[in-house]
Amino acid sequence: MVWLEYLLPLLFLFPLAATGVAVLALRHLLNSQPFSPFDTQPLKASGQTLRERLDRSFVSLFINGALGPVLILAPLVYGMGRMLFATQQLWLEWAMIGALTSVLALVFGLRLIRDFQKISRLKLGLSCELAVGEELKRLIRPESHPYVVFQEVPGKLRTLGHVVVTPCRVFVIDTRARTPGISLDGAPQNVVSVEHQRLRFGSWNERRPMKEALQSTRWLAVWLERELCKAVPVQGVLVLPGWQVVGAESETGPRGELWVVSGEGLARQLSSWQGPEMDPATHRKVIAALQRRLDSR
Repeated sequence: MVWLEYLLPLLFLFPLAATGVAVLALRHLLNSQPFSPFDTQPLKASGQTLRERLDRSFVSLFINGALGPVLILAPLVYGMGRMLFATQQLWLEWAMIGALTSVLALVFGLRLIRDFQKISRLKLGLSCELAVGEELKRLIRPESHPYVVFQEVPGKLRTLGHVVVTPCRVFVIDTRARTPGISLDGAPQNVVSVEHQRLRFGSWNERRPMKEALQSTRWLAVWLERELCKAVPVQGVLVLPGWQVVGAESETGPRGELWVVSGEGLARQLSSWQGPEMDPATHRKVIAALQRRLDSR
């Protein structure tokens, strides 16, 4: 029977199928999300959103690297089974098997390249988030200082990496990672110019970082006003670790509501802010509202 010539070669695919099932079953081992032993809730740390994205990228790399060869070999293994059971060889059939194998190899090769590039970007972003988090820890040491640092605060459109409550105002810290260029003589090109709602990184410019930082700042100001029934001063800070910021560093956006800084000495800059202090009751209510926001996620 002719149909058996196509059915029996499927037996040779069982070992590959078992390997694929094992790969899918082991992918959960790459999840490094820690959980609290007290209430089994996920523990949040500085840069936790990037950690979770990095974990997902590693899972994707693992699946593409382990499952890719299995799927690429499947047509060839099936074709060898056809050689044993077929009464005659069809060259058109072998051409289709070869084309399918080539397409699968190309697809998984491109997916691996994409995963490598994404992991590199996420590692750089996580390094910058951790560096800013360490810098902000200086605000709450010693603990008698009236500074509170919140991490990974859920916003309307995106997560706010750091929110700092000081005696004078609330700061929304948005950290962005960009890789500096290299000149022909090997010197790093790490100067960023702040223009009107635009960042110029040497040979390219971006508007999105400043736009999203302003959106997060304005959203938090509106949300706090709704929660406290009174206006609270909110200042946005866009941090570009490793870059030298030139231009309108302290007066970006309407009413200077967004700073663009390199992050070096950030704790000193925030603590040295001069302005009218919030009354103690408002200060406590702001901290309580942000804590409720964190607990409700």
